[in-house]
Amino acid sequence: MSVRTQSSEEPAEAVHRAGFACFVGRPNAGKSTLTNALVGQKVAITSNRPQTTRHTVRGIVHRPDAQLILVDTPGLHKPRTLLGERLNDVVRTTWAEVDVIGFCLPANEKLGPGDRFIAKELAGIKKTPKVAIVTKTDLVDSKTLAEQLIAIDQLGKELGITWAEIVPVSATANQQVDLLADLLIPLLPEGPALYPEGDLTDEPEQVMVAELIREAALEGVRDELPHSIAVVVEEMLPREDRPADKPLLDIHANVFIERPSQKGIIIGPKGKRLKDVGIKSRKQIEALLGTPVFLDLHVKVAKDWQRDPKQLRRLGF
Repeated sequence: MSVRTQSSEEPAEAVHRAGFACFVGRPNAGKSTLTNALVGQKVAITSNRPQTTRHTVRGIVHRPDAQLILVDTPGLHKPRTLLGERLNDVVRTTWAEVDVIGFCLPANEKLGPGDRFIAKELAGIKKTPKVAIVTKTDLVDSKTLAEQLIAIDQLGKELGITWAEIVPVSATANQQVDLLADLLIPLLPEGPALYPEGDLTDEPEQVMVAELIREAALEGVRDELPHSIAVVVEEMLPREDRPADKPLLDIHANVFIERPSQKGIIIGPKGKRLKDVGIKSRKQIEALLGTPVFLDLHVKVAKDWQRDPKQLRRLGF
């Protein structure tokens, strides 16, 4: 078993590589946080609620000799609703199209049925190289980490998966994040850059704005509404009659929940919660778009939208 903890020598010949990597793992395995750490800017939303990523968010790592495009998939899980089934289909389609798969396993949790479920699926994808990434290493001591590395090696042997690498990382403490990129890049095909320099993601801005609002709305209602929130940005328009040096972007967005009883939870007493959501997400949106924003939020009920194909389509799933 080879566990990487330091960078190997650079090859002499200059070859440019470009390709797609995706991180898989059960919900809350640290996939989005890792994407953000590698790209160096917030592109995927992170929340300690499982199942927050619903869109394939691509983060792009630019290097002189390579371009690594990260595809962040929803966590694969045993589905209980139509939305759950659609998310799993998204994952499998993504796996079939990438150049390398990073399987994220948190260092602080023993391997469980969820990890085995994913590993079995991965074992069926023969050609794509697979890297086992042990995340959240800052939360454990070296003995626990060593045990986890051995367990992952064993899991591979048991299921017939040859790990291209096993890499321990901590995205929050920024340990070994660059090394991970160094190890993923040689697994990409040779070729020119696929995106212009400076692009960090190809997600439409409206989708990213909706995700930031949704992230802010999820905070503080951890247990009550984990999956019941969807956000749709209705329009983003520059305010007319503003001087060129003082632009303002008007953003109108709807926060959808499933039941009228949830409305009070999101809005909060005297509208305080919704106001906080607005303030928090506006800061993030302004940082993302680099322009002052006026954010207009409305809460609406879309009855049982997770189980209704028509509503799922309307809300972008």
